[in-house]
Amino acid sequence: MNLLFAITDRLSPRRAATAFSGCALAALLLVSTLTLHAEDRAVKSRVAPIYPEIAKRMGITGVVQIQATVAPDGKVTAVKTLSGNHMLASAAEDAVQRWRFVPGDSESTVNVDLNFTLNH
Repeated sequence: MNLLFAITDRLSPRRAATAFSGCALAALLLVSTLTLHAEDRAVKSRVAPIYPEIAKRMGITGVVQIQATVAPDGKVTAVKTLSGNHMLASAAEDAVQRWRFVPGDSESTVNVDLNFTLNH
């Protein structure tokens, strides 16, 4: 970022805005590419999360979104909760950590939604 600001200090305001817009567009395309690449990784095997007993008793339900880093061989190497109830998050992370994906050419990031519901 410091380099971008140093460059824009030497440009006219109009040229600086154009340069900044180009950087923003490149960043947007990179994010879009990562998202599309993530959708290409099919799940080979899933492990269902174990519903935390305390969450069951309290009637806590909802969707937990997990970001998983998947190695080229299909194994999950890292997980991180992006959103959802914190009482359900660790169960979701534990489950997704044991998922396996179809092998790919490179490491990828996949977002997974796990829906916790109670059957009455």
